Amino acid sequence: MKLSHIDRRTNGVIHFLQDEIFSGQRTELAAERLFTIALNSGPDQEVCIDSIPYIFASWSLLPLFSNQSFTFENPRQVTAWQYNRDFYCIVDHDDEVSCAGFLFFGSYGHLFIKLNESNQEKLNILRKVFLEEFETTGSTQSEMLKMLLKRLIIIATRLAKEQYVNEQPVESDKFDIVRKYNLLVDRNFKKHHQVQFYANELNKSPKTLSNLFARYHHKLPLQIIHDRIIDETKRLIYYTDKSAKEIAYELGFEDAAHFSRFFKNVTGQNISEYKKEG
Repeated sequence: MKLSHIDRRTNGVIHFLQDEIFSGQRTELAAERLFTIALNSGPDQEVCIDSIPYIFASWSLLPLFSNQSFTFENPRQVTAWQYNRDFYCIVDHDDEVSCAGFLFFGSYGHLFIKLNESNQEKLNILRKVFLEEFETTGSTQSEMLKMLLKRLIIIATRLAKEQYVNEQPVESDKFDIVRKYNLLVDRNFKKHHQVQFYANELNKSPKTLSNLFARYHHKLPLQIIHDRIIDETKRLIYYTDKSAKEIAYELGFEDAAHFSRFFKNVTGQNISEYKKEG
């Protein structure tokens, strides 16, 4: 079953999938890039994210970023909510949902969020309410679906923070810097490749950022920029016919040779080798 709703004011879209065979693929069109929150309510299964296998445990949530590709071993036992930025922009609603950016921009890697019995019941109720609202038409349907999505994001964010941050408590202001840095990189990585730019935006020094990220065992600031550029490079190679020179220009590199060296230094492969594997 796949239920969909389009917000006519923004052309934003939200999908609800249950007992459905589906997967996610990188796409060139921004409007088709969907954030996904997946719930595995069946037994443990394997999920491949960008061709890397992981265990998706029973009764756990998994947020998936809009530029990731993924496949599930048993998709029919997965419930998924998918939406684009035009339907619900995390950045615009960040304060309202208590750092929702943490789910997708927290630099903790893939978040497999475990659900205890109490939270399982919450998600079961929320699934039923989503189903009812998708079947209810009217002028307030978009707003109701956004409210329900907001509730889902809040639940997932709270649990993710408890499970991924508590091992070494992060002061709220320090956590906010980490999150905002990741958000800034996602919005500016095509033009700005140096930590100095992001440090200036946050009114911090590059050294302060590096020390903060190292203290809490995050990827270092420069690595976050490089990983984002590489991920976008792979998407453009896979889904477009653009040459390495064209990709280099799109990602803010004036010299294609410099871009090729950068790609090999980070990935260990040259671009032609990666294309052959794809």
